[in-house]
Order: sequence, then C-alpha cells, then structure tokens
Amino acid sequence: MVHLHRIYTRTGDDGSTALGDGTRVPKDHERVAAYGTVDECSSVLGIALAHGVPAPWAERLQVVQNDLFDVGSDLCRPGSQDDSPRIDEDYVGRLEGWIEEANQDLPPLESFILPGGTMCASWFHLARTVCRRAERHVSALLADPREMGQANPAVLRYLNRLSDLLFVLSRRVNHDSGEGDVTWRPGASREG
Repeated sequence: MVHLHRIYTRTGDDGSTALGDGTRVPKDHERVAAYGTVDECSSVLGIALAHGVPAPWAERLQVVQNDLFDVGSDLCRPGSQDDSPRIDEDYVGRLEGWIEEANQDLPPLESFILPGGTMCASWFHLARTVCRRAERHVSALLADPREMGQANPAVLRYLNRLSDLLFVLSRRVNHDSGEGDVTWRPGASREG
C-alpha cells in the first residue's frame, strides 16, 4: 500500500528523480518520459470519462486507468520486481477482446479517420495519440543497450493494443451517435 505523508520532498529540485528501486535518474530519462506519458494518457481518459462515456466503456476505461498505474509501476521499477504489478499477456488479451467487441458491426474503413465527431470520440483520439507517444518512449527504452533486460516488453504490447482500442472506441461512439467517421479527403482544400 502507498502511504504519502508529504507531497513535496525537494529531492527533485536538482533535476533528478527516484525510480521505484531507489535509483536516481535525470527527469528527462527515457524511463521517466515513458511513465510520465502513460500518466498523461490516463489523465486524458479521465477527461473523456468526465464528459460522459457510454456503458459499458466507462467502466472498462476505469479498469484501463488502473492498468495504466500498473504500467507506470512496471516502468518505474527496472528489472523484475516481485513486489509490484507486472504487465503480462492477460492485460493485453483483455484489451484485444474489447477491441473485437467494439469493432463489431462498424463499417469497414475506406479512408483514414480524422480526429473529431463527438466530444467523447475527440477525447479518445487525443488519448490515442498520447498513448502512441508513450509507446514510442517504451520502444526507445527497450532498444537502449543500457536498459537491456530492465524493461518489460509486454508493456509495449499493452500500449499498442490500448491505442488500437481507443481508435476503435472513437469510431464506435461516433457510429452509435449517428455522426459516423470523420474521414480524410485527400486534396479537399483544393476543391472549389
């Protein structure tokens, strides 16, 4: 259980922060950027939820927000730590099932989708792009020779599926609202 007695510690005033194992790293370290961006994604999902997400997706996105804390904990603790949640294939598989469910009966894609439509879909698009950024940070972390074996590759798969889920959910809520997809029209600005 986490117990926070003070919000500020002053230990980061020098531009460093402590990882979950006590190691101090610069605040711009790829690991810190990765879990910070995961936190940002969860915050965007919180805004989406505050604007109203239809059932059953609201409850599932609260599960995702909890998962994202597990992802952050996983990223914050280099190596294999038995005392913190580790992302595994069960997390990924749950997202895949939700993607299949959300994608049922949606019209096939015939163009790229522009972010937009309903407020909810727009927030999902923003969360998706933040999630993709987190995925890029984790990918860089996994490729860093100094981090070999210290980062969990299942985190990358989880973030990849989450961004897919958020894309499909944006389509789902636009479809269910009657808005439909907002599609890219190449060269539209050239049209009269």
